[in-house]
Amino acid sequence: MSSNIAITMAIFATFMMFLLCSPSVAILLSRLQLPSPVMGPESVAFDRDGGGPYVGVSDGRILKYSGPTDGFKEYAYTSPNRNKTICDGLADFSELQATCGRPLGLRFNHQSGELYVADAYFGLIKIGPNGGAPTQYFTGIQPQEDKENATTFPFLDGLDIDPNTGIVYFTEASSNYRFKDLQALQSSRDMSGSLYSLDPSTNQTRVLMRGLALASGVAVSNDGSFVLVSEYLANRIQRFWLKGPRANSSDLFLVLAGRPDNIWRNPRGQFMVAVNTLIGPSAPRRPTVLPGGVRISENGLILQIISLVQEFGNQLVSEIQEHNGTLYSGSMQASFVPISTII
Repeated sequence: MSSNIAITMAIFATFMMFLLCSPSVAILLSRLQLPSPVMGPESVAFDRDGGGPYVGVSDGRILKYSGPTDGFKEYAYTSPNRNKTICDGLADFSELQATCGRPLGLRFNHQSGELYVADAYFGLIKIGPNGGAPTQYFTGIQPQEDKENATTFPFLDGLDIDPNTGIVYFTEASSNYRFKDLQALQSSRDMSGSLYSLDPSTNQTRVLMRGLALASGVAVSNDGSFVLVSEYLANRIQRFWLKGPRANSSDLFLVLAGRPDNIWRNPRGQFMVAVNTLIGPSAPRRPTVLPGGVRISENGLILQIISLVQEFGNQLVSEIQEHNGTLYSGSMQASFVPISTII
């Protein structure tokens, strides 16, 4: 069987699965409100003791939820020279975010207690177990001609950590666009995204994949044999093999009916993917969005489709994950983190 036929059959099977599966409905239990006027909890993380959620917001800070009385409090920040007077309360897509930072992907290393952050402007960041000032792995914007020796990046997005080795996997959404140009990127045919890994014990960075169509979410498998990366503009998830006879090669893992964003791995080895389905323009240049999530097996089988319309309405969802039996979701367009249960 040719590779083209195999890909066509995979696409057909995926779309049939969407047609045959009845979406589960996530019932909204509560909303954890962010301190006004910050927005955009793009990713959600919990520490090794179950504390949180932690979220990155539009003014460059990482906030930790400290309970219903205190709400979200500042935990850390990503800019090495952050000025609270200038930065606090900053909105998304401001030119000042290049100075104040914009944290996107968040994941804890539960062995060390350190929080790793993919910042759209300051690259890969590490925060110590007690929060506070950042440690930067990559800084500045790398000259295009030196791209092969990747040490700095114009627009990092997603992030995950191998719980066994501590290796960090992260995505560069695009090398041609910055975060402030996100709307233009989402309307483009850009394929300059990449997938990388970093071994913190050696500081060695490795290029795993290039030529990705807005590389957003990333998640490594439980056994560390492969890593998934979502291509937002291509409606698909690709798999890069890290171990075994297919090591250092990639293949198509899943084609989706919507645009996939962040990927989260649960302790059972399943993956939860935030997916936004566009169903035609309801206004000029603004299609109706159906935010949702998809639960996927390690073998790429769709196990559950989850509707998040009650949580976000027509807003884009960026992440969905489970914690203590409930769902926590993220959205760059929201001023809150919804908590839901599935029926």
